[in-house]
Amino acid sequence: MVPELALTTFAEWLTSIFFSMDCAVLEAFHRFAQTAFGRFAAAFLNLITLTGWKGAFLIVVSIVLILFRKTRRTGLCTLLALAIGAIFTNVIVKNAVARPRPYDFDSTLRLWWESAGSHLETDYSFPSGHMTAACGFTSGFVLTRGRKWLIPGIVYVFLMGISRMIIVVHYPSDVLGGLLFGVCAGVISYFIVAAIYRKWGQSKLLHE
Repeated sequence: MVPELALTTFAEWLTSIFFSMDCAVLEAFHRFAQTAFGRFAAAFLNLITLTGWKGAFLIVVSIVLILFRKTRRTGLCTLLALAIGAIFTNVIVKNAVARPRPYDFDSTLRLWWESAGSHLETDYSFPSGHMTAACGFTSGFVLTRGRKWLIPGIVYVFLMGISRMIIVVHYPSDVLGGLLFGVCAGVISYFIVAAIYRKWGQSKLLHE
């Protein structure tokens, strides 16, 4: 552990409650990544994690959905969910909690991070912005497109969470935090867009 790090109250609480569990899960993923199949899986998961980088890919998908009347409501919902999630996690919560990344906090975790060949992150650890974006987008999509998209959405979110842990840039508790914030962002966005459609649903801008 790096002794000079001064944790905020909430970051210290997270560490005291979740650190043992976090390390156990990360160790399991580290051991898995050392196997032949694990290395192949890690390469695939790196592609998954790229879809959540700054939400760029999901933003583009949302904009494309907005271009078509049949999917415009979905696109508005997912784009708004991404915006809400980014504001709450990347702008507010991350900076308020100021939890160090795993590799900045513990020397063993840093070795696992180096072994995974991961890159440095420029912000704090809690909650996972990638997970928030994935869950916000997926929640908004499923709520507007129906339950048939639930299983694909769960698979995507699950893989995103695994991808952030297998490269040791997030604790499992960061991922769980991102899941919570993302789902909340998706639900809030859904109700906001529903209210907009109730008021202006017949306009050219929103009409499906």
